Amino acid sequence: MTAFLIFLALVLIGTLVIQISKANEYINTIRGEDAELESDKINGNLMLLFQIVFLVGVSWSAWHFSDRYLPVSASVHGHWIDTMFDITLVLTGIVFFLTQIALGWFSYKYRNRKNNLGYYYPENNKLEMIWTVIPAIVLTILVVFGLYYWFRITGPASPEARVIEITGKQFEWLIRYPGADSKLGINNWKKITSTNKVGIDFSDKDSHDDFLSGELHFEVNKEYMLKINSRDVVHDVGLNHFRVKMDAMPGLPTHFKLTPNITTDEMRKITNNPNFNYELCCDYLCGAGHSSMKAMVFVDTHEQYEAWLAKQKSFYETAIKGTKEDNSIINPSNENGKVSAENEKHEQ
Repeated sequence: MTAFLIFLALVLIGTLVIQISKANEYINTIRGEDAELESDKINGNLMLLFQIVFLVGVSWSAWHFSDRYLPVSASVHGHWIDTMFDITLVLTGIVFFLTQIALGWFSYKYRNRKNNLGYYYPENNKLEMIWTVIPAIVLTILVVFGLYYWFRITGPASPEARVIEITGKQFEWLIRYPGADSKLGINNWKKITSTNKVGIDFSDKDSHDDFLSGELHFEVNKEYMLKINSRDVVHDVGLNHFRVKMDAMPGLPTHFKLTPNITTDEMRKITNNPNFNYELCCDYLCGAGHSSMKAMVFVDTHEQYEAWLAKQKSFYETAIKGTKEDNSIINPSNENGKVSAENEKHEQ
């Protein structure tokens, strides 16, 4: 209601200014004065006033909402991204204020006045060189720094990096971790079933100790490589506090490496919110249930991570072993035998 009243007051003030301007124009016409010059004078004054109010408003908004630009960065590369963001914001902010000040001042100073003729100024090579070279240098510096950090972010992970596989599926995240051998088994979309949702190929012995979880757990200050896939449509792995945004493409695996450096408990103190938790969200509109496609994310201390890890059970042991799927892995020829028998029967 307050916002509506403020908007209504601004509309009324604007209407009042327009009416006063028209009334003043009629009075000048009656007096025999040049109505156009008077109108230009009013417009020049209003333009200067508007620019002052506008820049004050922009400055106040930038200060008042500064804590809402981005959430606190919780990864090593997140600080690099924030640094680039801040540098870009400062440089473009300086240019913005200078150009807006010039716009307001020039509109006022060089408004239409009697016997005031414009000065013919066709070119100035020195001036053109300055406003071409300086922006080019600044933009080149920004691009170079951007590429430097981008290659560091997207470069190969270290041999010690831990691997986690994230698969998007309408409308849930399927998260797979390697077991005690620290090796993630291979998967194959042809192996996908109602039970084996990510198509783990259990003929690969490395997959037998892999486990699935509905939560994403990191150990603080450890490097991770996220292997990202999609089972159906395009999704997007969004980890805002970690400055991660990477598409999950069907048939086109992507990856992203990161090193979390603030635990969940520490972030709860920073945000002064005892119920705070990191979230994994889908940042790409993927269907009717898009808004519910989330998973909890935890950054643990070493002790917390080991305690959580000890509770996890192998997906093979809990869901596959002893089932029909397990039998087809142990005796892959059975299915072929059945097919051959059916073919022979058909031929007879």
